[in-house]
Amino acid sequence: MPKKSSAKLRELPLIPLRDTVVFPRVTVPVIVKREKSLKALEAAMRHGRAAVVAAQRDPDRDDPGLADVYPLGTLVRVRELVKQDDKTVRALLEGEARVRLRRPGKEGSHLTVAAEPLPVPPAKKSDRAEALSYSVLNQFRRVVNMGANVPFDVLLVILNVTDPWLMGDLVAANLELKTAEKQAVLEARTVEEKLTQISRSLSRQVKLLQMASKIQADTGRELDKMQREIFLREQLKAIEKELGQLGAKTDGDGLREALVRTKMPPETLEKALKEYERLRAMPSYSPEQAHLRAYLELLAELPWRKADEAKIDVPEARRILDADHYGLEKVKERILEFLAVRKLVGRMRGPILCFVGPPGMGKTSLGRSIARATGRKFWRVSLGGIRDEAEIRGHRRTYVGALPGRLIQGLNAAKTRNPVFMLDEIDKVGADHRGDPTAALLEALDPEQNSQFSDHYLEVPFDLSDVMFVATANVLDDIPHALRDRMEVIEFPGYTEEEKLHIAEDHLIPKTLKDNGLDAKRLKFAPETVRAVIRLYTREAGVRNLERELAAVCRKAARRLAEGEKVQAVVAPADLPGYLGPERFLDQETEVTDTVGVVNGLAWTEAGGDILQVEATKMAGRGNLQLTGHLGKVMQESAQAAYSYVRSVAARLGVKEPFHKMYDVHVHVPQGAIPKDGPSAGVTIATAVVSMLTGRPVRRDTAMTGEVTLRGRVLEIGGVKEKVLAAHRAGLKRVIMPARNAKDLVDVPEAVRREMEFIPVKQMSEVLEAALVAPASVRQSPKTAKSKKC
Repeated sequence: MPKKSSAKLRELPLIPLRDTVVFPRVTVPVIVKREKSLKALEAAMRHGRAAVVAAQRDPDRDDPGLADVYPLGTLVRVRELVKQDDKTVRALLEGEARVRLRRPGKEGSHLTVAAEPLPVPPAKKSDRAEALSYSVLNQFRRVVNMGANVPFDVLLVILNVTDPWLMGDLVAANLELKTAEKQAVLEARTVEEKLTQISRSLSRQVKLLQMASKIQADTGRELDKMQREIFLREQLKAIEKELGQLGAKTDGDGLREALVRTKMPPETLEKALKEYERLRAMPSYSPEQAHLRAYLELLAELPWRKADEAKIDVPEARRILDADHYGLEKVKERILEFLAVRKLVGRMRGPILCFVGPPGMGKTSLGRSIARATGRKFWRVSLGGIRDEAEIRGHRRTYVGALPGRLIQGLNAAKTRNPVFMLDEIDKVGADHRGDPTAALLEALDPEQNSQFSDHYLEVPFDLSDVMFVATANVLDDIPHALRDRMEVIEFPGYTEEEKLHIAEDHLIPKTLKDNGLDAKRLKFAPETVRAVIRLYTREAGVRNLERELAAVCRKAARRLAEGEKVQAVVAPADLPGYLGPERFLDQETEVTDTVGVVNGLAWTEAGGDILQVEATKMAGRGNLQLTGHLGKVMQESAQAAYSYVRSVAARLGVKEPFHKMYDVHVHVPQGAIPKDGPSAGVTIATAVVSMLTGRPVRRDTAMTGEVTLRGRVLEIGGVKEKVLAAHRAGLKRVIMPARNAKDLVDVPEAVRREMEFIPVKQMSEVLEAALVAPASVRQSPKTAKSKKC
């Protein structure tokens, strides 16, 4: 047994190694990526390139200390350092001597240790040592012949070396042995102990290779092309494992750390780590490996805890909303209320807003403004035409090409758990044999449930309670009731002419000029010109067509400028036909004079309100009622009720002839190619029939709406604001409406209310009194006509 060394202890940097043992006089490449190990390498380069390496007892420990490594290591010389692209360092270490780790050094950025060099024991010739040397060499040759991967130059050195101590180190360093076996060889105190340990390890290797050879021989005849590929991949896996033991970076190292760093819920992390262990145990040739890795990478990328924190400034939010959108006061007030409550409370459940209104109202762009005002990221998902439930909830991972649902994909792309998430065109979602996507949205849009939203692909709950969902729709009735009940509906009425003018001047014209390479110096639009475009070239609730017409003017002006023509700097109303062609919408929907049997009705459409003229005439017949104009079932029934009411009060109205026996009555609603339905035309049809029978003209400046009963009661209807705006656009001055709808006038812009007269009625008799012109003998002047203004 060698004598105890009296050499002076040296304090050197310590580098713990995973699954690697370095032997004296052996050069080993390792890849260093841990921060402390990198600092230890830097310290070694500053102090003569000397360092101490020792194998870890537990290779999975990320931050080992002196107690976590074997007490005997190796003094190494750093021969080469190469920095990799992934911020790791490839180091070439040459072992110089064995050292015993006595005590830890000072605490710092890296580990240091007091190392005591151990001398090489003297080579004593004995029969046992010689026999062990021959036995080790024979076993080594046998292992190499059976397929062990040993470089040829290394093989020559081992077979020709005369020092049994060095031979033992070289054999242990170049064979695929366990870390504990290599450490036992390194810690051997005598030559005989070292050779005995190596002989045991070689015997185990021979048995394993014999077993593999027997299995290969038994199954080799039955292997087809696929099985041979599997066998080759198993060999490749063994090679990868050997390279990993030499210090190479393994594929799964970063994935596990990424999963832990996400700070996902403990139950989710437990499942993720279980799947990670399954991935590590999976053969490299398995087709499921890529799918499982993609699943784990998605879990590692999802924002489980990451959220945008912005200082809430309500006045600044008001400024942003006003700068981006003109009008829409109700919507802005609701958003500011949400911000104010969040500022006072600190946290609240994400609201589920649903913007419902005609196209071109700015519903989608308002979502971007909300994100900007709240300091959140914005993500938009178009739901139009979706018919597969898996688009919302995701596919199960058992299917080929499985993906998470659009909600999880959006959160992954936004990289935050609290974005503004816009569900665009939610009323266009369909359903078929693949499921109902709107039913899948019920859980996501319910503030009481979405904290545990379940995606089929994830198979673990994800918290959506911090997401601010904003849905948009054109028609509220197309949204299922259960889904509608989970959202706060904010209706977008049509813009008034004044609002369109402001929007055009503040937003549309500057944007259109810039898009077409123009500026305000080259082309300007007078306010009268914009009004003319609104009135004569567009007829809509929003401003989408208005933007198109303005863009058409700019394009033609840009072309003329490019061709060298002179273009007037200010576009006047008289110039519009040269740019846009003849006027498309004239005020022909209202009569020039008071007319018998023609009434201006009001209708609600997806694009806002519209004028609906109703005509009635009589002809010789037997009292039949004929209805034309593509009327729906409800509107036909409403016409029947109006006709029955007129028949019941004909005598009181001064109709002396039994018209129901002598005449057929024909009621027609023009634009017959357009479907029309609803009960609110009952008052209009009854007025047209009464005017036709009595010969009293209907006032041309009056429009009306309301449902009529058989007793002549006028019932409440919907869409008051849209209908009033339609009457205002058409230049009408009076609107007859149900008395119960007077409360809805608060939504009508004040400028419109000032210009129009509203006549609330409860009975059909009041409608006739206000709408029909009195006979010439008793006709009242407009100044003394009885009417009520709301």
